[in-house]
Amino acid sequence: MDKKKIPIIVGAAQFTQRKGTSKPLDPLSLMVKTSLHAIKDTEAENLVEYVDAIYMININSWSYEDAPGELSAKLGIKTVEKIYLPDGGHSPQMLVNRAAKDITSGKQSCILIVGGEAAYSIFKTFKNQQPQHWPEKKDPKYIEQKLFEYTNEFEKKYGFRWALLTYAIFESALRSSSGRSPKEHRMYLGKLFEQFSKYVEKNSFSWTQHPYNAEEIITPTPENRYIEYPYTKRMCANFFVDQSASVIITSEEIAKMLNIECNKWVYLMGGADLHNIPKVIRRPRLDTSPAVKEASRLALEQAGLTLKDIDAFDLYSCFPSIVEIIMNELGISEEDPRDLTITGGLPYFGGPLSVYSLHAIVKAVELIRNNPSLKIMIVANGGYNTIQSIGIYGSKTPKILWGVRDDSKIQESILEKSLPPPVEKANGLLTIEGYTIIYNREGQPERGILIGTLENGHRTLAIMNGTSLLLTLETQELVGRTFMIQYDSNVDRNIVISID
Repeated sequence: MDKKKIPIIVGAAQFTQRKGTSKPLDPLSLMVKTSLHAIKDTEAENLVEYVDAIYMININSWSYEDAPGELSAKLGIKTVEKIYLPDGGHSPQMLVNRAAKDITSGKQSCILIVGGEAAYSIFKTFKNQQPQHWPEKKDPKYIEQKLFEYTNEFEKKYGFRWALLTYAIFESALRSSSGRSPKEHRMYLGKLFEQFSKYVEKNSFSWTQHPYNAEEIITPTPENRYIEYPYTKRMCANFFVDQSASVIITSEEIAKMLNIECNKWVYLMGGADLHNIPKVIRRPRLDTSPAVKEASRLALEQAGLTLKDIDAFDLYSCFPSIVEIIMNELGISEEDPRDLTITGGLPYFGGPLSVYSLHAIVKAVELIRNNPSLKIMIVANGGYNTIQSIGIYGSKTPKILWGVRDDSKIQESILEKSLPPPVEKANGLLTIEGYTIIYNREGQPERGILIGTLENGHRTLAIMNGTSLLLTLETQELVGRTFMIQYDSNVDRNIVISID
């Protein structure tokens, strides 16, 4: 292993712009702020001269023609490579893994990874109107790769374009496989997210400053209404935040040249990026993630560790179901005393869209600098339990060099298990594998969305109507039950016409 090229994080910073700020910064200005703080954090006098790449996470709340280029100019960086990605909550960890490979190979010397959102300001403060002091909104002139197609047209017709609906359906499958009753499972969810909520008191950058107990999380109220069964508002990521984070990655060689103190170095001990079968309806199971299972195994092998060696985790937490899926695949039990978050999670720390896990990485750097014995695993998730990127951080070098491993065969083995295309116009008996109930803003159920298997073994989707019927189903377990469905050409959807 060429120790000169071992990748390390040498600078990290984050910032939360609070409600009520008299002149809130736009996302690019937030990124300028955290980038300058990250540069200062290195305590290297001329670090900007060595930064030869900017990797930027997609900005959703505003848009710029060339955000990486504009940031380079404002920081005085003569950038060689600019990366700007499409959406995906896995992006921060994936970019760190990519940077580790690029540093190891010698492709880059020093990389700034940055992201920022100002969704609270633009959508809540300015009601989606351009603030006078913000730059003009322009479409990006380039995005590195095509947006990953998480759903198809058939799934979108039933509402799968919304992440919340999909994760709520996963929740019903998880509840069934756990053996808990609906009431027991709701309390389990409350206690699980209570663990996340309590960390807001430990994190000065948390958007929410008030922790919630389990009852406050699961009990529907006007302030905590049902959104989609079984999720209340406090179980869902809060995207209306103004937050930014930045990290700087370089090699030991450059860090020594710049006289960056060793106590600032945090190693990327291991990592991996894999994705599940893209279309939910074609996955063999709704409550698993082969990508997490295999990526975590690869990351631990690279780090020379076992799961028992990890001291703390930050598990992506847009909704409870993804936390449960990750726990199951890693082998973390309900009784495990280790932290599942180091930030407070997306509902409470804040969910700045695709940027969230970069804040977890910054926090991991802080924790490891304060206690070099710590080893922290971060699991970032994109899409609908679609793409997962894993990173392990600590004060030791990786056992296996970055970039020498080929994960393509493992990725192929995950994708080759894809089910046949669904039956779009279905008639007959449907055995339910997952479902959710959609509520209006007054807390009344509007319709149910179901996914299941027909008698011929093929999957399909269906909707269920009837407020009184839906209310009774809140306390029942539908997974495993069989319903009669019929295609209705008037609405171009499969409809439940009778239940067993």
